[in-house]
Amino acid sequence: MSEQGKEMNEAQLNVHLLELLDLEAIDDFRDEFLEMHPYDQAKFYMLLIPEQRQKLYQFLSPEEMAEVFENLEIPEENYQELLSEMHPTFAADMLGEMYADDAVDVLNELDKEQVASYLTIMDGESAQEIKDLLHYEEDTAGSIMTTEYVAIRSHQTVRSAMQILRKEAPDAETIYYIFVIDEEKKLVGVVSLRDLIVSDEETMISDIMNERVVSASVADDQEIVAKTMRDYNFLAIPVVDFQKHLLGIITVDDVLDVIDEEASEDYSKLAGVSDVESMNTSSLQSAKKRLPWLVILLFLGMMTASLIGHFEDTLNKVAILAVFIPLIAGMSGNTGTQALAVAVRGLATGDIEREGIWKMIMRELGTGLIVGTSCGILVTGVVYVWQHDFFLGLLVGISIFATLIVATLAGALVPMLMHRLKIDPAVASGPFITTLNDLLSILIYFGLATTFMSYLQK
Repeated sequence: MSEQGKEMNEAQLNVHLLELLDLEAIDDFRDEFLEMHPYDQAKFYMLLIPEQRQKLYQFLSPEEMAEVFENLEIPEENYQELLSEMHPTFAADMLGEMYADDAVDVLNELDKEQVASYLTIMDGESAQEIKDLLHYEEDTAGSIMTTEYVAIRSHQTVRSAMQILRKEAPDAETIYYIFVIDEEKKLVGVVSLRDLIVSDEETMISDIMNERVVSASVADDQEIVAKTMRDYNFLAIPVVDFQKHLLGIITVDDVLDVIDEEASEDYSKLAGVSDVESMNTSSLQSAKKRLPWLVILLFLGMMTASLIGHFEDTLNKVAILAVFIPLIAGMSGNTGTQALAVAVRGLATGDIEREGIWKMIMRELGTGLIVGTSCGILVTGVVYVWQHDFFLGLLVGISIFATLIVATLAGALVPMLMHRLKIDPAVASGPFITTLNDLLSILIYFGLATTFMSYLQK
């Protein structure tokens, strides 16, 4: 970067670049812009209005623009709008210069006609790489892998392997791991860049490679791959088919995107939203995503109201019972949501599988007993002091005790049951658990009240 650029902070540099762009000072702009980190280039790109972006497309080559596009952090639906601003040939060339897995991520957000158009314009080799990845099912290892990697043979020497590495490194997404294949292109080992550097040039690759390679199947769910890379602290993992042929690799930057995507998706489900909403989502789109869960919860709520109606006689005789309905329902909902969060996280991280389901259940049962006993005793005392009625306080305290135990177990067991049924446990959303526990708490509370009505009427 020029001396002038080094002395500027980010905001000042962006203003300076905008001035150069508006003045169409192409040489000065390129000198400053191309010295920036690609992530900063992408942030600057998103500051521009369409007219300014049109100038940027004239100032940069498709290869330079590809690096900007690879670092964009925007809602997926915005890619179509940005590509439509470019000349089709420029857009196709840019996509062809991107790493194949990144280009596939962009193309997956376009209409089939647009994808076909770009692939037709694109050079044959790039188009074929992208086509090979496009047919893999979304959210699988195949859909996020890249085919830009370095592979060598086990019968080669370190010297010949380094020659291959120097030749292919510029186009490879990562060179920290070099994968070893046999004559049939089956994965047989892996060598780190460090091993190649420190080994004698005449050493055979077969002597220094690690034959115990952890790999991912092309059909594996992307979340499973992310967990594997996290557990082994990998920078990249090879992807193979059922016959162990090496198809591609998944790098750590792709896994970080997966972790972020899965976390956002699980959070949305926990909140009772069918899909992730961005700030650009319209009111109609948001309503469509939220309505299905809300309608289900509406009917569950009607069941709660109907249940209360069955205890109308009890309420008529002891009206004070109605005062404590929100307290008991709210406490059970809160406790169930806490247990739900622990269970969903344990399933997502694999902690429950390692520790065992029964250990998890017993721990939550113990937690429910302790919390229920503490809150039950506290509520009994408070209600007695407030209403001067020991039996009413005891009824509310026992109800709190019972509902907190049941709510805690429900919050833990429901997601584990869904996991066993091959349903995403995050679907056991907070609103769902809250409404379910409302039903259970009302049943327990009024069931006890009806049973001990004679004591309350005294």
